[in-house]
Amino acid sequence: MAYESDVLTVERDGHVATLWLDDAERRNAMGPAFWTDLPLVMADLGADDSVRAVVLAAKGRHFTAGIDLAMFGASLADESDGSAVSRRLRFLAEVKRLQASITSVADCPKPVIAAIHGACIGGGIDLITACDIRLASADATFSVRETRMAMVADVGTLQRLPKILAAGHVAELVYTGKDIDAERARAMGLVNHVHPDHDAVVAAARTMGAEIAANSPLAVQGSKAVLQRGDTLTIDQGLDLVALWNTAFIHSDDLSEAVGAFFEKRAPEFKGR
Repeated sequence: MAYESDVLTVERDGHVATLWLDDAERRNAMGPAFWTDLPLVMADLGADDSVRAVVLAAKGRHFTAGIDLAMFGASLADESDGSAVSRRLRFLAEVKRLQASITSVADCPKPVIAAIHGACIGGGIDLITACDIRLASADATFSVRETRMAMVADVGTLQRLPKILAAGHVAELVYTGKDIDAERARAMGLVNHVHPDHDAVVAAARTMGAEIAANSPLAVQGSKAVLQRGDTLTIDQGLDLVALWNTAFIHSDDLSEAVGAFFEKRAPEFKGR
């Protein structure tokens, strides 16, 4: 581990790592430390061969209150710090940095499961849409809040949410900024399942993580890589990609283990090689 964080903590249980948003006193608001630390944590988890699935959860009453607007207040209000052009260039660079921080979750080679409870507002939607799978507790609420704050969501929601929801649902959430509850989120496809409370949703996410981790990490991570590239490829190009992928990786110890376990009627023990 090459980082220390005041707002993120990691627990490991077997091949499943739980990444906690751990700033409960501030409702896990996404302040400067969050944006700096998140890509470091994700890089660490992504490079750790013992980790095969990641659960993203939060401590306290809420998943996250979203981006800490105090980060931007001073720079937006201060017109004395350089020319208008230089201020805009600095703001652009900052937005790109925040985008890269969230993208570190999407780019993690291991599947990431979000376990959401309480409020998930604004930047929280950016964060969970970068995850592979989303689960919610019954008390969870969701809001693409930026339009209500006279902003255009700029850290990933407008790019990733349309890959998850139908266009009409996306437009409704983005244009109104309304809150929706967990059952509405499940009905429209934002979350896969709704669980009774915080403990239950975290337990369910960890159970799913363990189910994923029981499979060959070569196959799981290869599937994630092919699925992600599929967004930008034609069907023929995608078929070529997966054919090349399996040509490169199918002759593995994991495949031999899977075949042997099948004939020996036992559970396989995959090593990821």
